[in-house]
Amino acid sequence: MLSQAQQASQLPLAVIMELIETTMVYKFPQLSRQEIIQMLELATDSKQTRVYQEGLEEGRQQGLQEGLQDGRQQGERSLILRLLTRKFDRINPEVRSQIELLSLEQLEALAEVLLDFSSLEDLTNWLQDNYRSF
Repeated sequence: MLSQAQQASQLPLAVIMELIETTMVYKFPQLSRQEIIQMLELATDSKQTRVYQEGLEEGRQQGLQEGLQDGRQQGERSLILRLLTRKFDRINPEVRSQIELLSLEQLEALAEVLLDFSSLEDLTNWLQDNYRSF
């Protein structure tokens, strides 16, 4: 099939293969790339195809975004715990555990109000009111 396509076209074999592979990926979404390559009986390295490279790049971008989000959340949490410890000298383990479970959005909200707290009770009340509200 590939040799016939190459003979009938002026396009290089690699371009024809990418076109066929891309068409097959969209036509048969339930099949993996490896299954499509086997189905086409291609002996090429699938890691060199455009479809593979695009999928790899998409995965890298998603991983990078998740890593940045996790880093921001850890940094925000660490800063909040340090500020609260400095303000109140000691944070009990239960309150610390609740803060550890807050989302980034909740941590940002807590960061905006924590300097207004006059007691640990204010912090505890804020956590009770906001722990699951986001």
